[in-house]
Amino acid sequence: MSEPADAEGPPLRGTIRSGAFDLDYVVEGRGRPTLVIGSSVFYPRTFSPGLRRHLRLAFADHRGFARAAGPVAASDFAFDTILADMDLVRERLGFERMVVVGHSGHAYMALEYAKRYPRRVSHLVLIAAGPSQGPAHRELAERHWEEAVCPERKARLERDLALLPADIAADPDRRFVAFCIRMAARSWHDLGYDAGPLWDGVRVNMAGIDHLWGEVFRDIDIRDGIEALAAPVLLALGRFDYLVAPAHAWDPYRASFRDLTVRVFDRSGHTPQLEESRSFDEELLRWMAAHEVT
Repeated sequence: MSEPADAEGPPLRGTIRSGAFDLDYVVEGRGRPTLVIGSSVFYPRTFSPGLRRHLRLAFADHRGFARAAGPVAASDFAFDTILADMDLVRERLGFERMVVVGHSGHAYMALEYAKRYPRRVSHLVLIAAGPSQGPAHRELAERHWEEAVCPERKARLERDLALLPADIAADPDRRFVAFCIRMAARSWHDLGYDAGPLWDGVRVNMAGIDHLWGEVFRDIDIRDGIEALAAPVLLALGRFDYLVAPAHAWDPYRASFRDLTVRVFDRSGHTPQLEESRSFDEELLRWMAAHEVT
């Protein structure tokens, strides 16, 4: 069920049932339909109010962040099922064709959805992701951290990680959230930024997070099926993002894309749409205008 709203009115909120999961969504703004896959609680906090004057942003849960009726297992989070849920959300929202946005691990969801449903995607936006989260790309991320980071940032990470075991012991079901918060030194250009409020109220199904981040995104080869990708792609990266492989890790993959634009934001970490919201919005809207498709 959902609450009625128009494009310029209050947010449209609702829930879509898929199997045992309730996928919440919130739709804000006006303009071109845009699906931001991830958490309907976390992601609205990371995109600027100004962007909502140009895009009709639909922030939708996937199963990793959704309420579940009863116990869940890894099999409930099969990647094909996640992609089918994304199309279910699109259908229920009445989006015939849309921009699809994925940040961090959700970039792989967005990319694979665009391959699977090319006629539904006008533009594809991938934010703060390496080509995979496999061993080779993790090694590149570690080398980047060791070679490019000042002692102050490394000391901050050491202090924060010392607190992580107590965080996990206090609330094991939210260990993913605790990890993300304690990785601030690798996540934010601004070392003083407190990401805790971004995660307030975010539910987590750890079976899904462990399966997707620990297995699917580890083993993914983004070149598989890429010939089906029709939409232009914007890859937005933060220069101070030490969570994922650095920008040059994408070099062997560039030729696989028909139309790839890469933008590196100089004063951002893992979330450039928040840390450099004005520059991000300008780049995104300029790119969309230059890649208008029929």
